[in-house]
Amino acid sequence: MTRRLLWSPKNKKNYLNNFINILNKKKLINNKNFDKVHEWSINNKEDFWEEIWKFVEINGKIKKPIIENKNDFIKSKFFKNSKLNYAENLIQKNDLSDALIFYSESGENRRVKWKELKINVGKIASFYKKNNINKGDRIAAILPNIPEAVISFLGAAKIGAIWSSCSSDFGPKAVIDRFKQIKPKILIISNYYYYNGKKIKTLNRINEIIKKIPSIKKIIIIPYDDKEKNFDVKFSYHSWNEIIAKQSILDEYECFEFNLPLYILYSSGTTGKPKCIVHGAGGALIQHKKEHKLHCNIKPGDKVFYFTTCGWMMWNWLVSCLASEATIILYDGSPFFPNYENLFDIIEKEKVNYFGTGAKFLDTIKNNKIQINKKYKLKSLKTICSTGSPLVHETFDYIYEKIKNDIHLTSISGGTDLISCFVLGNPNMPVFSGEIQCKGLGMDVAIFDEKGQELNNMKGELVCKSTFPSKPLFFWNDKKNIKFFNTYFNKYPNIWYHGDYAMLTKNKGYIIYGRSDATLNSSGVRIGTAELYRVVENFNEILECIAVEQKYQNDTRVIMFVKLIKKNILNNKLIDKIKNSIKYSLSPKHVPYLIIEISDIPKTKSGKIVELTIKKIVNNEKITNLNSLYNPECLEEYKSKLKEIN
Repeated sequence: MTRRLLWSPKNKKNYLNNFINILNKKKLINNKNFDKVHEWSINNKEDFWEEIWKFVEINGKIKKPIIENKNDFIKSKFFKNSKLNYAENLIQKNDLSDALIFYSESGENRRVKWKELKINVGKIASFYKKNNINKGDRIAAILPNIPEAVISFLGAAKIGAIWSSCSSDFGPKAVIDRFKQIKPKILIISNYYYYNGKKIKTLNRINEIIKKIPSIKKIIIIPYDDKEKNFDVKFSYHSWNEIIAKQSILDEYECFEFNLPLYILYSSGTTGKPKCIVHGAGGALIQHKKEHKLHCNIKPGDKVFYFTTCGWMMWNWLVSCLASEATIILYDGSPFFPNYENLFDIIEKEKVNYFGTGAKFLDTIKNNKIQINKKYKLKSLKTICSTGSPLVHETFDYIYEKIKNDIHLTSISGGTDLISCFVLGNPNMPVFSGEIQCKGLGMDVAIFDEKGQELNNMKGELVCKSTFPSKPLFFWNDKKNIKFFNTYFNKYPNIWYHGDYAMLTKNKGYIIYGRSDATLNSSGVRIGTAELYRVVENFNEILECIAVEQKYQNDTRVIMFVKLIKKNILNNKLIDKIKNSIKYSLSPKHVPYLIIEISDIPKTKSGKIVELTIKKIVNNEKITNLNSLYNPECLEEYKSKLKEIN
């Protein structure tokens, strides 16, 4: 398939070229071609990561060895003897310009200056210390995406404590499943949050949580609107406002080891109890600064707006943009309230330079035929970033046709497991419809077949062949790294198996076709679900769809569920149109055996559709951990529909 050229860089004055020029001046390389630079970054890991440390200006003490056990993925360790403080690296400025800008769907807007950020991080860090929180202790939070979440996190990082957060929409069971494993000493929560025009109270769940997690000794309540002082609760707590008003400031930054645990994130929990993924301060910092500066060209004073929650890894990625002296914009609420253009109102008003979101957000405004460029100029916006699920090429086209025609569109793919990206954008390379531009510098990415042979221009498994600094330090409570090994290394020896079905194209870009474990197998042909969704969601009648494989009569068949745009019906005529389009665009083997109308598609709280859960339902398998889902109530409809056809 020929991929349409959508954008080419006009200005190559950027950090990536500056970095490449420095490498050439130092005679570390003798080439300015990105592929050659990438090859050098893989073959000379010690030199590459040492040069990254210097170029992105990590504030700390660098000492050798740069990498220990570099040929053993699990045992490898970066910057073993080096030291830094993560919070200090994020709070370099101390002036009255904006560090954080907050918007709520309720209309609330607040700004936190760099000087205020530094003071308040020092105050909450001091509170932690005075309440016996030490290096390695865990601080947990159930918070909306408000400035206090960032401040609480940086306060924990300042004293070497370990942060872990869930978004406010997590129910008690989902919170307990995660936090009980890590035994936090402090729990931080807000009194309410907003979503889709509703004010949702959160304090009523605390009693159940603290009863099941006895390690919690202190509770901090943050008033959402920054004004409320009294909370009608039956447990003891500390008020955020009182802490900030009365607490002294902890000024000094202690220098910790590079691989000190910084935060704990969680696997989705759709196939069992969520795994607790521990990431290191130095690995996250150096990887993010590499991506922000070299791949995103984020500069001091830029405004970065990523639509995310505190329960998605993109929140961690967004917060670390502060280390590049950028202003970050936080948003709490539905991206579609009060209208589909809501986030673009903020982008226009704040003159945002870099906007990121999930692919499903962009798909939704495309499917609803929203013409952003008719209402907004978006003069300051230079980059749109998409992640969370594959961005189909029709949505690439929509962005250039209906949002902005002169924009660097960067689809990225990586995940919670590495708190960063394997493949992502490049300010020096063209954008082709449907393709992620390149693999990340220092990331030894390849596509393998089932036997471990490398593939070009063919679909296969996305892998990473050698170590990188933001790999998890370990899984919490995972003795002898057994879960860690089984998650990433049990398919290919000493090679990271990521679980994405992907292809390296002739343009040297990447296409992600969906999760490998959700890949369909029809008559021996592997089919990426994203291929099907790309065709079907292009119909004017269809908002979203989900396809799974069902065991049937000693074979398998594909069942597709479709969510229709209002006032449409799934009749035989539309079913035939869908099947014929799939047959023509893909192949006869891609055509689903059944197409069934459904009122909603199950998603995780970060917006990813959960094919595995539906696959379990259609195959009469037990479903576990529904607490990881945003809308678990919709699953009953799938069960009833399947009873009708079986």
